[in-house]
Amino acid sequence: MSRMPVVFVGHGSPMNAIEDNAYSRGWREMAKRIPKPKAIVSVSAHWYTRGTRIMDEENPEAIYDMYGFPKELYEVTYNAPGSPEIAKAVKELISREIQFDNSWGIDHGTWSVLVHMYPERDVPVFQVSIDAYAPPAVHYNIGKELKALRDQGVLILGTGNVVHNLRLVDWHQVSKGFDWAYEFDQFIYEYIVARNHDSIINYSKYGDIAKLAVPTPDHFYPLLYSLGATCEDDEVSVYNKSCELGSLTMTSYLWA
Repeated sequence: MSRMPVVFVGHGSPMNAIEDNAYSRGWREMAKRIPKPKAIVSVSAHWYTRGTRIMDEENPEAIYDMYGFPKELYEVTYNAPGSPEIAKAVKELISREIQFDNSWGIDHGTWSVLVHMYPERDVPVFQVSIDAYAPPAVHYNIGKELKALRDQGVLILGTGNVVHNLRLVDWHQVSKGFDWAYEFDQFIYEYIVARNHDSIINYSKYGDIAKLAVPTPDHFYPLLYSLGATCEDDEVSVYNKSCELGSLTMTSYLWA
């Protein structure tokens, strides 16, 4: 079995689940370029917990963890199966304390992307949570521990946004960004291409620009899991390198 790629997706608005736009087309293109996974382990910005948790249900529920959107968005179903067997393997791979927890579900950070990548809903999927109290290096190291899954046909998916500051959203800048948003996104892009992961782990050293781009790390940390799972000989492809609403970048990466 060939080694599965690793993906990080800038998922943005849940509305992308029901829209045919540059983002959703980019995600579909990513799926076409890679082998069909045996299963997907997703690290979503929206499962942010105390400690690391993992769901191991046979049939995890898709949840609607967003408010105030059109009715048709809440009618989207993503009833893919889970994979208790691979969830158990993940628990054994991660060296820090971790517990099974099925109180959450497949959230919109995951299903809004997978409805485009795998619309048949036939690839098992489950989520690993982000420990809100762990420093960046811990998240990166968990990604490194999950790397072994790639040789078992498992796709590791990080889903968040490199730049995500909802407090500074500018509804007049529908498809443009603030200068600092482009600048931070470009920093990360250049470090990814150069495989300078230490500078990404230590993103906070950029001071004010990092505070603007990553006011809270929930949407940034999924990138660290994906980076940790990459290999030296992976080639990186970039999708949806863009900014919207001033303070949200949609840049996505595929390592294969």
